[in-house]
Amino acid sequence: MSGQTSPIFGNLDWTVTPFTDVIQHPGSSTIVGAAAATILVLGGIAVLALLTRKGWWGPLYRNWLTSPDAKKIGIMYIALALIMLARGIIEGFVMRAHQASALGTLAQPEGGLVAPDHFAQLFSTHGTIMIFFVAMPLLIGLINFVLPQQLGARDMAFPVLNQVSLGLTAAGAALVMISLLVGDFGTGGWTMYPPYTGKIFSPGEGVDYWLWAILISGVGSTLTGMNFAVTIFKERAPGMHLMRMPLFCWTSLCVAIMLIYAMPALTVSSAMLALDRYADFRFFTNEAGGNMMNYANIFWMFGHPEVYILILPAFGVFSEISSTFSGKRLYGYTSLVIASMCIAVVSFTVWLHHFFTMGQSAGVNIAFGIATMVIGIPTGVKIYDWMATMWRGRVRITTPIVYLTGFFLLFVIGGLSGIILANPSIDYQVHNSTFLVAHFHNVIIPGVLYGMLAGIHYWFPKAFGFRLSETWGRRTAFLFVGGFVFTFMPLYVLGLMGMPRRSPTFQNPDFLPWMYIAAFGGMLMLCALASLIWTFWVSYRHRAELAVPGGDPWNGSTLEWSTPAPVPEWTFPCIPQVTARHDWGERKRAGDPWKGPAEFADIEMPANTAHGLLIAIAAFLLGFAMVWHIWWLAIIGFAAVPALVALRGMRVIEPRIIPAAEVAEADRRFRQLVASLPAATRADEETERNRGVPDISEFAG
Repeated sequence: MSGQTSPIFGNLDWTVTPFTDVIQHPGSSTIVGAAAATILVLGGIAVLALLTRKGWWGPLYRNWLTSPDAKKIGIMYIALALIMLARGIIEGFVMRAHQASALGTLAQPEGGLVAPDHFAQLFSTHGTIMIFFVAMPLLIGLINFVLPQQLGARDMAFPVLNQVSLGLTAAGAALVMISLLVGDFGTGGWTMYPPYTGKIFSPGEGVDYWLWAILISGVGSTLTGMNFAVTIFKERAPGMHLMRMPLFCWTSLCVAIMLIYAMPALTVSSAMLALDRYADFRFFTNEAGGNMMNYANIFWMFGHPEVYILILPAFGVFSEISSTFSGKRLYGYTSLVIASMCIAVVSFTVWLHHFFTMGQSAGVNIAFGIATMVIGIPTGVKIYDWMATMWRGRVRITTPIVYLTGFFLLFVIGGLSGIILANPSIDYQVHNSTFLVAHFHNVIIPGVLYGMLAGIHYWFPKAFGFRLSETWGRRTAFLFVGGFVFTFMPLYVLGLMGMPRRSPTFQNPDFLPWMYIAAFGGMLMLCALASLIWTFWVSYRHRAELAVPGGDPWNGSTLEWSTPAPVPEWTFPCIPQVTARHDWGERKRAGDPWKGPAEFADIEMPANTAHGLLIAIAAFLLGFAMVWHIWWLAIIGFAAVPALVALRGMRVIEPRIIPAAEVAEADRRFRQLVASLPAATRADEETERNRGVPDISEFAG
C-alpha cells in the first residue's frame, strides 16, 4: 500500500498482494503467503472452468442460488463451512509446523517457518474462520436441513429471510478469504481486543477485514435465530407439542434463543470498534475517556453463550444417534430437555471467566467461577443420559458412533480442565499459556466438530439419496480423534511448563519434543481432512451401491425418516398428524408405517428469488469498499441493501403451486418402490441390501 488514496481505488494498489511481497522480500514466510494466494486463485479458476465445461451455471443458479428451500440452504451452509474448514485445518498445520521449527537462540531469538507478523495473522484468521465460518455455518446448515423435517413442516417460517441470512454469512466468509489475496488480515486474534486493534496500533486494513466480516455475518446469524425460533413456535405439525419434539429440535430452540440475545452484543462491540477506527470515537482507546474493558465485557457477553451455541446442536445430534444406533429409546428425555435449557440460561452468567486476569475484585471472580462450575452439571447430566441410552443396547459401531465415542473420551477431559480453569487463582497462572489453548480446543473439536461430522454422516442420505462409505467414514473419524490427541494434549504439558500462547517463538529447548508431537498431530489432522474429502468422493462414485431410496437407512424413529431419499422439495405429501413423541417409530410398532394419505391437496411453495444472492453481493461490496476506503463503492453497497429490501416489500410475489396430482403420483411411486425393496436388518446396514427400508420387526427405539 503506497499511502496515497485514489478517488477510484481508495487504498488499493498493486503492492497489496502476497506476490509482490515474495518478489520484494523472498523468504519462507512470503513463499507460504504467496502459495496460499495461488491455491485460492487456482481453486477459483478450476471451479469456474468446471461449471462452464459441465454447463452447470444454469442449474446452479436456478436450483440452488435462488432457491428458498431450507434443505438446499442448509446444504449450501454446510458446503461453505467445509470449504472454510479446509483453510482452517491447513492454517492450523502451518502454525504447528512453524512452532516445531521456532526454537530461538541468543544469536537468533526468532526463527521458524513464518515471520512473527505472519504467525499472528495465522492464529487470527484460524480462530475467526473456525468459530464464525466453520462451526456456525455447520450448525446453522444442519438445523436448516433437519429442523423442518423433524417438526413435520415443509420449510422455515421465513424462507426468503433464510436465503438472506445465508448470503450475509457467505459475504463475511468471502471477505476473510479475499484477505489471502488482497492485503493482510488483522493480528489481534479472533477476539481483536483494543486498544491494540485501534487505528493507532493497527492502522492497516487487517482489523477492518475482521470487523466487516463479523458485522455482516453477525446480522445474518441474528436473523437466523429469529427464523429458527418462529419456525419452532409456529410451524410444528398438528399434535407435536413441545414435549413431543425430538431432542435436536429442543437444542435448536435453545440455539435460536441464544442467537437472538447473544449476537447483538457482538454486533455492538464490533460497531463501536469500527466507529473508533473510522470516525475517531474513543470508546476503547487509552485516552479521552476510552476503556477497553468495556469491549471485553460486551464481546464476551456474546463470546461465552457462543460456545454453547456451537455445542448444543452437537448435543442434539448425539441424542439422535445414541438412540438410533443403540436400538433403544433415548434415556432421560425430560432431563435432557431441562439440561439443555439450563445450559442456555446459565451460559449468559459466566462470561467474565474469560478475563479473570484483568483486575476485577476477588468477589466478582468468585461469583463467576462458581457459575462456571455450575454449568458443568447439566452437561454432565447429558453425558450420563447418552451412556445410559447405549447401555445394553444393540450398538452398531457406525461412523457417528465412533465420533460419539471420541466425544465421550475427549470432551470429558476438556470439561474437567474447564472446571480447573473456573478457579480464578489457577486460571491466573495458566490463562495466557497453551494450557488454555488445549482446553478450548478440547471442548470445541470433540464437542462441535465431531458432532457436526456425525450429523452430516447420519443425515447425508436424506440429502442426496445415498449413504456415505462406512469404511472411509470410520477412517476419517479415527484420524480426527488421533489427530486431536497428538495435536492438543501436548499443549497442556507445554502450558504447565510455561509456554505462552500466541507466541511465534520460544527459547526453552525442553519445549521442542512436545512441539514435534503437536506438529505430528497437525499432520494427522491434514490426513483426516484429506480422508473426509475422499469419503465424499468414494461415496459419490459408488452411489448406486449405496443408494437408499426408501429413505430410512438407519431404522430411525423421527419424522424425517418417513420420506424418500433424497427428500422432495415439499418434504411431506401431507402434513403429518403427530400422536407420539417418536411418531414414525410408533407407526412402525403399529405395523404399517408406509401407508399413504387418503387424499392430497395442492401445495404452496415459495417462489425462487435472487433476493438473497443480490444482498450477499451488495454486502460483500460494502465490506470490501469500507476495508479499502473506496467510498463511492461503499455508498452504492450501503444503498443497495435497503433498496433491495424495499423492492422486495413492494412486489407481490405469487407462491409456486405444486398440483395435488403431481404430489399424489410421486407419493404413489414412492410407496410402490418401498414395497418392492428388501427389508434390511441392522446386520445389513453396511451392505448393498440396505436400500432404506428397514426390518421394522427389529424396531425397539
